[in-house]
Amino acid sequence: MTLAKCKCVVADGKLAKVLAKIALNNPRGLDLQFRYLFAVDDDGLKVIDVTLPENPRVVSGSLVPLKDAKRVTVSRTYAYVAAGSEGLVIVDVEQPEKPKLFQKYTAEGTINDAHDVTVATTNASLFAYLADGENGLKIIQLPSPELNPKFYGFSPQPNPKLIAFRKTADPALSISRPLERDRAVDEMGNQIAVLGRLGSRPFNLEEMCR
Repeated sequence: MTLAKCKCVVADGKLAKVLAKIALNNPRGLDLQFRYLFAVDDDGLKVIDVTLPENPRVVSGSLVPLKDAKRVTVSRTYAYVAAGSEGLVIVDVEQPEKPKLFQKYTAEGTINDAHDVTVATTNASLFAYLADGENGLKIIQLPSPELNPKFYGFSPQPNPKLIAFRKTADPALSISRPLERDRAVDEMGNQIAVLGRLGSRPFNLEEMCR
C-alpha cells in the first residue's frame, strides 16, 4: 500500500491533488510535527521527512521495530504508539531522524490490546487516553509531581501510571483528537487566542529547520 501526501489548493479554485506517494508496509496511522511525518505500519514506527511535500523521503535508519503498531500521536519530544499487545510504547523523538525506544508500558500486563492513543493536557499535567480494545478506555498520567522530580519544563520525561479505566460496551478502537492548545491559527494562518494564551505566529521553514 502507499500513503499519499496531499495539499489542498483553494486560492484558484483547484481541487486537492496528490503530490507524492510514500511506499509503506500496510500503514495504519500517522502524525505530523513540523517537518516530519511519523507513521506506523507492519514494521513499526517510521519517520518521513516532508520538508518538501512533493519530494518526501523515509529517513534511513529511523525504524523503531514494533510487532503490532496501530496508531501514533506525537507530543513535543515523545511519540506515543498504541501497539496492541505491547501496550503503550513511548519513543524519544527529540532528534526526529534518530528516534529511540524509551519505554513499553503495559501496566503490569493489563494493557494488551492497544488500538489508539491521544495525548492531552489537563491543568498542569499530561495524560494519555488509550483505546485498549477489549479492555475499554484507559487513562494514563504521564508526568506528575509525585513521579517526576523535574515535573515542569518544556518536555518532562514521561513516567507513565495507569490512573483510571472504564470498560466499554464494545471494544474501544479509536480516540478523538483533543483540543489543540499551542500555536492555533485561523484559516489565513494568523494566530488566535487559545485558552487565553497569546504568542507568536507559527514557525516558518527556516525556524523549523533550526
